[in-house]
Amino acid sequence: MTSVLIIDDHPIVLQGCQRVLADAGFAPVLTASDLVSGYRLYRRHAPDVAVVDLAIHGRGLGGIDLIRRILVHRPRARILVLSMHNDATIVARSLEAGASGYVLKDTSSAELVKAVRQVAAGEPYLDGELAVRVALVGSGRAAANPLAGLTPRELEVLTLLADGKPYERIAGELNVSYKTVVNVSSQLKQKLQAGNLPELVSTAVKLLANPA
Repeated sequence: MTSVLIIDDHPIVLQGCQRVLADAGFAPVLTASDLVSGYRLYRRHAPDVAVVDLAIHGRGLGGIDLIRRILVHRPRARILVLSMHNDATIVARSLEAGASGYVLKDTSSAELVKAVRQVAAGEPYLDGELAVRVALVGSGRAAANPLAGLTPRELEVLTLLADGKPYERIAGELNVSYKTVVNVSSQLKQKLQAGNLPELVSTAVKLLANPA
């Protein structure tokens, strides 16, 4: 049997994925609704595959930090990202962090099962369209994408700004100081050529909703 741990803070997604994978023969299929309990369960049970939501509890791209922590504990861990983000830069960052595969939340049940099986077998998984986008980013042909030049922290802050979160809330969710958020936002304004915060938020929404 192939064991799976799903880490996602959306109950419907969590329950749906658990049922789909259990029906497909995976066992046990463990679940966690936050990063801390997810990491603890991973260390306790060492599942064959961890399915990780990138934006768990709205923490920007906090799932990337979880991927890195898991790999520090178990360098050969097999991790599949389950995310609503279809931007090639975010996909690439996830793979660079050590994820074995990336699947979108609007994928079919059959495709999810295929992705988990493929990652469990030690093979990387990427949907064909995403693979092409990631290849373009990696080859430099997608350099026009404004997100390509952002750091992981800048991407986290930008994602939360797009969700309408104020600086204080972002600081709390990312566990950084208010000043850090202000500084990162200032850097984002320069990189994305936004004159003020409303412009930055508007740009963030457009870029993350309509990836280049």
